[in-house]
Amino acid sequence: MNWLELRLDTAPAGLDTVTAFLEDRGVTGLVIDDEGDFRNFLEHNRQYWDYVDDDLLLQKKGLCRVTFYLSDDDAGRAALIELRIALDGLRAARPETAPLALTVTPMADADWENNWKQFYKPMEIGERLIVIPEWESAESAGRVALRLNPGLTFGTGNHATTRLCLTALEAHLQGGERVLDLGCGSGILSIAALLLGASHAFACDIDETCVDVAYENAALNGIGRDRYTVRWGNVLSDGQLASEIGGGYDVVVANIVADVIMGLGSRVRAFLKPGGMFLCSGIIDERAEEVAESLHRNGWQIEETNSSEGWFSFLCR
Repeated sequence: MNWLELRLDTAPAGLDTVTAFLEDRGVTGLVIDDEGDFRNFLEHNRQYWDYVDDDLLLQKKGLCRVTFYLSDDDAGRAALIELRIALDGLRAARPETAPLALTVTPMADADWENNWKQFYKPMEIGERLIVIPEWESAESAGRVALRLNPGLTFGTGNHATTRLCLTALEAHLQGGERVLDLGCGSGILSIAALLLGASHAFACDIDETCVDVAYENAALNGIGRDRYTVRWGNVLSDGQLASEIGGGYDVVVANIVADVIMGLGSRVRAFLKPGGMFLCSGIIDERAEEVAESLHRNGWQIEETNSSEGWFSFLCR
């Protein structure tokens, strides 16, 4: 079946009225974009982001939009005509809902859940690694193959910060290390470490979803729970999680954001054995100096600084 995608723009003051108007007419599956909610999210979650694209901010500016779908057939077209007539009445009766601009876009039927997979292809990273999507049949070409299905979590290998970490792990792991992955997402970094010779890895993330995803990706690569442990929670505030993680790790890797890395600076040493390596990334260029100064204040010696596409990583001891 084909579909009509309808986007109805309104003013912030008219959003509740418009959504009730649509629901009263049996229109369900509403997707609501509200600039107020967007900015509230940014304001109250600053610890999880450093940079928001200017185009996205512009796209959201002053926007209250309701998106919904009708079938592209006689019934859907008839419903569209009735909706246009009703919207004329709503404009006249409730001027605060203006502009009530309706955009209609025909859409071919597609497997929307899986459509993104066409853009995710095998990637050679560093000298030895190749990241291969689970659904691809690519050969490893003499490289260490890491098979991955990221699901709804961060970590495909496409992002510069992930590649910076993978390249550093490849260069510094000698075999037999214990690795701690803070903010593991899909598990890509800790699983790569195991494939590159680490003996055991512990991974954690604040998102509970990551536990199942990371374990599933480990299984794709023949890695069992005897070598790989995944938990969820905030290592900065969860004492029980920190206790379970323990210490004596050869490597701690954190591909997160600047504020969290600076928060970890005074705490990571408790997880490391003497002389262990702290590899951190996810640092936007405009905050790199700030993070470096924070690391130095906490007694870290930055041995390597690498950057790519406006992002930085630091290898510390």
